[in-house]
Amino acid sequence: MNLAYLAEIPAEEFAQRREKMLAQMAENSVAVIFSAKEQVRNRDCNYPFRQDSYFWYLTGFNEPDAVLLLTKTAQQSRTILFLRPSDPLMETWNGRRLGVEKAAQQLNLDQAYSIEDFATQWQSLSQDFTTLYHNPAPQSWGNALLEKSAVQFSQIFDWADILDEMRLFKSANELALLQQAGQISALGHLRAMKQTRPNRLEFELEGELLHEFHRFGARFPSFNYIIAGGDNACILHYGENDQALKDGELVLVDSGCEFAHYAGDITRTYPVNGKFSQAQREIYEIVLHAQKHAINALVAGNTIQQVSEEVIRIKVEGLVRLGILQGEVDQLIADEAYKAFYMHGLGHWLGIDVHDVGRYSLEKDSKLRDRPLEVGMVLTVEPGLYIPANADVPEQYKGIGVRIEDDIVITEYGNKVLTSAVPKEIDEIEQVMAHNA
Repeated sequence: MNLAYLAEIPAEEFAQRREKMLAQMAENSVAVIFSAKEQVRNRDCNYPFRQDSYFWYLTGFNEPDAVLLLTKTAQQSRTILFLRPSDPLMETWNGRRLGVEKAAQQLNLDQAYSIEDFATQWQSLSQDFTTLYHNPAPQSWGNALLEKSAVQFSQIFDWADILDEMRLFKSANELALLQQAGQISALGHLRAMKQTRPNRLEFELEGELLHEFHRFGARFPSFNYIIAGGDNACILHYGENDQALKDGELVLVDSGCEFAHYAGDITRTYPVNGKFSQAQREIYEIVLHAQKHAINALVAGNTIQQVSEEVIRIKVEGLVRLGILQGEVDQLIADEAYKAFYMHGLGHWLGIDVHDVGRYSLEKDSKLRDRPLEVGMVLTVEPGLYIPANADVPEQYKGIGVRIEDDIVITEYGNKVLTSAVPKEIDEIEQVMAHNA
């Protein structure tokens, strides 16, 4: 199976993104976007380099210590990259560099300079503009230089306001990569499910996932693995992954691969021994019903807020039916009693980042997720129920945590599930696991 038929965005699309951003900038302005820097892991060792997502979105350039400038005047717009120069000695030790000479042509830019010249060039070039676009995030390593020169600009804007909206709507090429990320992620989950059995350690399932990710061209996960057996599933971002999987308990596996800089994100919950108990089945069926309802309802014109409220009602009705909550459904919802067992949102945007950028409301400061969905948006759908071991509930439900998550793209016909290759129906899961040794 060859899933790597499209492993990159063409250079022309990065150029189109830069042009689209320039079109939204004020006249006589300059935008400054910094790359990521290498991060030290321990003495003489760095973590694997991962490019800053905004910088990657505009350049497709995967080296550290670079700066992109977009300049706009009434007469012309220019795209300029500062990057590490070629250095045969450093490249012998640490890997090849694109180099200044090749950068402009290969990346469809107007000009390229050595990063060593950036400070001097910026002092000169910044005198020519009245408006600055830059992101004040503290991790941006060049902000100190920009702050020194900020006084000469009459207006300063955050370029994230432009780029977040652009990144929210995926192109055909991006959707193809997200489809592949979802498919590879699903194959990893399917392998982990098939290899699950009592007494294996949680992190052994990491290895099963990573095996399949690597096999189909995805070297890294899109976020840290969550492999949570038993009551560990009630810790939403559980990360220790070092406990033994116990017979009679569930395991919650939340993971996805990063393929060509685009993220997959799937959660499946299933019995360690391959068979759901009656109590596990009852909790699981509530979450599955809620998730399937949400997927059907998350279509263009509807909002995440609206569907979230419908999901909450499904869950509260189910919890009342099982005796986990007591009272009138409407009052329990009004009192937010469900938050003891369901404390997160229904889903999130997905793209270059696993929690991708983009506003959830058209009202800038609103906390609601009331933005109508539109074609080209990609998001996760991940309802859950978490009943910790110390909860005041019927004994058979204690220590059960369930989350079911898929990735969808909003289409003109409704939506498309990108991660359907891994089963989530109870009978299908039990059938897949029936042959586990």
